Amino acid sequence: MSPHANAVLTLLALVPRGKVVSYGQLADLAGLPGRARLVGRILRTQDTGALPWHRVVAASGRISLPKGSEGWHEQRHRLQQEGILVKGDRVSMKQHQWQPDLAAMLIWMER
Repeated sequence: MSPHANAVLTLLALVPRGKVVSYGQLADLAGLPGRARLVGRILRTQDTGALPWHRVVAASGRISLPKGSEGWHEQRHRLQQEGILVKGDRVSMKQHQWQPDLAAMLIWMER
């Protein structure tokens, strides 16, 4: 696994239940600013079975998987199971976006 993939997947594991993160935000936190598409590629190509992949959405809060697909329905269902209100294909980023403690993140990154 590449160092980039390792950083993204490690951070993804930290996203708490009931919160979402955008692809771009996850890229920024992993030290990959402007690399939202890379995060999407990592999530598509790596084994994310035990990770909360469903907590990653577009910056607008939209579920990025093709609307109506099996994956789209699964992501929507998982988000709703965590108490996240999904209207159509969108989550309110204002209400549900993860805002990590940056001091704690710095300590984590120094390890």
